[in-house]
Amino acid sequence: MDITTHTTIDQTLCGTPVELEEGRSIVRLNTRMNMAADETGLVHGGFIFGLADYAAMLAVNHPNVVLGSAESRFLRPVRAGETVEAHAQSDPFNGRKHIVNVSVLRNGDTVFEGVFTCFVTDRHVLAGG
Repeated sequence: MDITTHTTIDQTLCGTPVELEEGRSIVRLNTRMNMAADETGLVHGGFIFGLADYAAMLAVNHPNVVLGSAESRFLRPVRAGETVEAHAQSDPFNGRKHIVNVSVLRNGDTVFEGVFTCFVTDRHVLAGG
């Protein structure tokens, strides 16, 4: 399946798709020290959220998909140098609205969970008019 959304995203920051099919994606992120929030190597949560968001967008995989809202929980810390994977599953399509459940795993342990409400718009949000 071809990627039709977020086509110019920096995958070193948001992860690399490793599986993609209709309504589902898996995205892997190799965290690095430049993602650390402090000297202990704690990865800033924004990078984990960005990974989960990217996986949600890919599960919908439409050029005009946007995030409307998210409910998320950070369950465990991630240390720079660790690899994490986001597993996203979209509920069946309901008009323009998609509910996507995302879990981010490290070695089988869940470090983040989120429910992302995504919308497919008629045209790109920056198209104007």
